[in-house]
Amino acid sequence: MTSPGIRSALNSALRSALGSALRRLGGAVLVLWGAVTVAFLALHLTSGDPVDLLTGLRGTSDQLRAEITREYGLDQPLPLQYLTFLGHVLRGDLGDSYVLHLPVSTAIGQQLGPTLQLLAATVLVTVALAVPAALLTAGRSRWVRTPVSVLEGLGVAVPAFWLGTLLLALFSFRLRWFPALGAPGLDGLVLPALALAAAPAAVITRVLRRGLERTLDEPFVTTARTRGVGEAAVRLRHALRHGLLPVATLVGWLTGSLIGGAVVIESVFSRQGLGTLAVTAVRNKDLPLVIGIVLVAGLVYTVVNTAVDLSYRLVDPRLRTAES
Repeated sequence: MTSPGIRSALNSALRSALGSALRRLGGAVLVLWGAVTVAFLALHLTSGDPVDLLTGLRGTSDQLRAEITREYGLDQPLPLQYLTFLGHVLRGDLGDSYVLHLPVSTAIGQQLGPTLQLLAATVLVTVALAVPAALLTAGRSRWVRTPVSVLEGLGVAVPAFWLGTLLLALFSFRLRWFPALGAPGLDGLVLPALALAAAPAAVITRVLRRGLERTLDEPFVTTARTRGVGEAAVRLRHALRHGLLPVATLVGWLTGSLIGGAVVIESVFSRQGLGTLAVTAVRNKDLPLVIGIVLVAGLVYTVVNTAVDLSYRLVDPRLRTAES
């Protein structure tokens, strides 16, 4: 039979895990609610009237304006509009786009694939640039680190749209190595992913290098070296895992920067995606579509940050030991 001490420990661990899950769930709900609320208020407080756009597309009679106002609930007070829309969101009903005349879920679904492809390619490029650069320069002499540090400074300082334009001019228009605009294949992802990954790769390289340098001075690394473990193995098998902990805290910022940067990069490279759709929706004050896109972005941000919280226990065994 299980002893009382073991049962008490199991119950305590279960309560701790349940409390942690409830806190993450509550935080996710607050993030999504805040994102929808801010988008709703921002669009309603800007100049212009959504009815003007709709009547411009369909006609200009007063009767038609009144019908459109009633159809979209624009004749109600702003707090009531907000509560009504929030109720629709909770039921999964995001409404119809004012301009596209499609359900918001359909409009977003049609453009979600290209954006996810761009984000996945950007993450791969970021990792491919940052991890080798940090491993090769951590603890090295100044002449090895200086060229990489200069590139890091340029990556942070240069705006993504300017870098994207430069890459287009050089590799598409002059050298013709990659397609210029709107290419749907893998070769069409290379330049947009490079432009979007430059700043995150630079920041992650710096943070990871500092983490590696702290870890390389730890006693367990010295012990591994005295046992004859090679320098490459020390960095890859021992130092990298511990150096990734501060990088994991940047993943939330990275996710937000990539989602925001996709709006600019998709416009520069004339790519289809949520970024282009968001620009069109904001320009036209297409309220249901804008809030739907914001909700999707908030959901992605929340899921990624929850996954990061869980990954801490995989990267650092000490956290699992402390919880036990």
